[in-house]
Amino acid sequence: MGEHYFAGRPDAASRRRTVDLVLPDLHLRLATDSGVFSPDRVDPGTRVLLETVPAPPATGDLLDLGCGYGPIAITMAKRSPQARVLGVDVNQRALGLAGENAKAAGLDNVRFSLADETDPGLRFAAIWSNPPIRIGKAALHDLLLTWLPRLAPGGHAHLVVQKHLGSDSLQKWLTGQGFPTERIASRSAYRVLRVATRPEGHTR
Repeated sequence: MGEHYFAGRPDAASRRRTVDLVLPDLHLRLATDSGVFSPDRVDPGTRVLLETVPAPPATGDLLDLGCGYGPIAITMAKRSPQARVLGVDVNQRALGLAGENAKAAGLDNVRFSLADETDPGLRFAAIWSNPPIRIGKAALHDLLLTWLPRLAPGGHAHLVVQKHLGSDSLQKWLTGQGFPTERIASRSAYRVLRVATRPEGHTR
């Protein structure tokens, strides 16, 4: 894995390269670097998510949680050009790359920022994420309980998680936290989970 990709300022020496993301509806060439998540190829889980998730809402605010160098956020922005897309991460090197990649793709409806610099009042019509499972269960749970309540009414999150890294137990935990969760796709040991907003009046 090398240095943790969830470091705020990676110490790894820069080694820039590019990777290609080819989907049925778009082709992106993305700049990457050492010290970010999956620098040598688009992560297979990200690809499974982008190939199986339903189209994002056409308008509203959309979130890529843990955006890395931007493949999910940029895909959302391409697919929903009238929406406003936000990508958040803790890794400042990744955020810089994501901004470069959005500019190279000619997009003006996506921006990237540190998670703690985001307006806490913002509500999202959709959240897509390849969440950072390797930060540990407690930290992952805290992360999801910070962002999932920010889904707008009727909104959904789609998360991709490897089976052997706990997708099934995460599905059960999310449901237990009041977020109705179902598996909508399964491919190559990855599961795509669809998470609904908590029912009105839920107090957990």
